[in-house]
Amino acid sequence: MRAAFYTRQGPAADVLTIGEQPTPEPGPGEVRVRLQWSGVNPSDWKTRKGGGGRQLIAPLIIPHSDGAGVIDAVGDGVPASRLGESVWIWNGQWKRPFGTAAEWIALPSAQAVRLPDGVSTEDGACLGIPAFTAMHAVRLVDAAPGMTVLVTAGAGSVGHYAVQMARARGATVIATVSSDDKARHALDAGAHHAVNYRAHDFAAQVRALTGGHGVDAVIEVNLTANAAQLPGVLRPHGQVVVYGITGTEATLPALWMMQASIRLRFFMIYDIAPADRQAAQDEIDSLLRAGRLRHTVARRLPLTRIAEAHDLVESGTLMGHVLLDVRAI
Repeated sequence: MRAAFYTRQGPAADVLTIGEQPTPEPGPGEVRVRLQWSGVNPSDWKTRKGGGGRQLIAPLIIPHSDGAGVIDAVGDGVPASRLGESVWIWNGQWKRPFGTAAEWIALPSAQAVRLPDGVSTEDGACLGIPAFTAMHAVRLVDAAPGMTVLVTAGAGSVGHYAVQMARARGATVIATVSSDDKARHALDAGAHHAVNYRAHDFAAQVRALTGGHGVDAVIEVNLTANAAQLPGVLRPHGQVVVYGITGTEATLPALWMMQASIRLRFFMIYDIAPADRQAAQDEIDSLLRAGRLRHTVARRLPLTRIAEAHDLVESGTLMGHVLLDVRAI
């Protein structure tokens, strides 16, 4: 099969190669998916570059955790009725060397989730890390009517889903953004308010929008950068759910957090409890079936342009997902 892969870490153009690799066969409990789209996430370029002390877990890596396609083979113990299902994939390359940047992938059956009728594989390839991260965060804050939730980076891939999911649960949603275009993107997703933190004192804006009370919860993309703002935006007994940081450490307003009885939760979406994974998956599926999730694709490229795709995601300049058309090779 044709695949993109690397055998050493470094710049995308230097280490990513397109070539032939063995076509996988599904083992017991596995399915094989003929991929159509592969999704590129920040973790993919960080792993490829060796950021944060990441090491190669195998001599050859086919990258990417997210993707979508059609099941064309099943292993022992998997019902033949799964053949022909359109599916989306999660954790395709988590603790495994061979991800979705290829024509085929074989992986545990549970990691290939059936797409509801009417949902395209292109949309399915957007889900994975961004939708699971957003859904788990929204579930942890227990977004509900009467609550106000602040979603930082509300125009990002995770934030865009979190805005929609918190809104679907009846919460009032405030999104932080860095431009007017991103403000429109977050508002289109369902945010009640979008605050441009580069143009305004966003803590003062949030206080004004909440009548001086602050928000009930923050879904945080970068605790390192934003922790100092928490006293200005979060009410006493509020909560912060963190799914991202810059670097390895963050400085917290610890005394204020203790005095205000703030709850702080961290998680890494690749490794959440199976029950939490299933609950998030079920809620995502319900939203998909109801047509309540919008997916934004910023760029579609053929697999052969994977290095360009990695650089685009690393640049952080796009609104939406970068997808590789695995068939366009």
